[in-house]
Amino acid sequence: MHFVTGGAYNGKGEWVAKQYGIHRASNSWYSAYHSSPPPDVDNFTEMDGVIVWEGIEYWVKDVLTYSREEEIQQRIQQFLIDFAAWENNERTRKVIIIGTDITKGIVPVDEKDRLLRDVCGRVYQQIAKQASQMDIIWYGIAQKIK
Repeated sequence: MHFVTGGAYNGKGEWVAKQYGIHRASNSWYSAYHSSPPPDVDNFTEMDGVIVWEGIEYWVKDVLTYSREEEIQQRIQQFLIDFAAWENNERTRKVIIIGTDITKGIVPVDEKDRLLRDVCGRVYQQIAKQASQMDIIWYGIAQKIK
């Protein structure tokens, strides 16, 4: 699993597309920016290759409108478990998760914005722990974290 994060409009998607030779219009590229739901591992049991899920912060924001943080944490944990198992079944499988840094450490004044930032931060921590690779993209330049 590869986690890619960084600032908004800093080239994360373009960097992933170039690194993995995958097109954003691919049927294995899921974008919360375009209202795509998260990928479902059951749809990929017979497939090899790369799956990209971008816009985690949009997914978190959407789910926060009708769920509590605990449910989000459980859902992301199950996603990570399922896709780690999927990846481990074949050497040619890879999951890339792209999430935008929210406010770059600045605490928002609005309570809802603070909640979103906090929950995303905790979700990103879960993803970072599970990921075997992690990069931060700032202004189109990658910095390998792990």
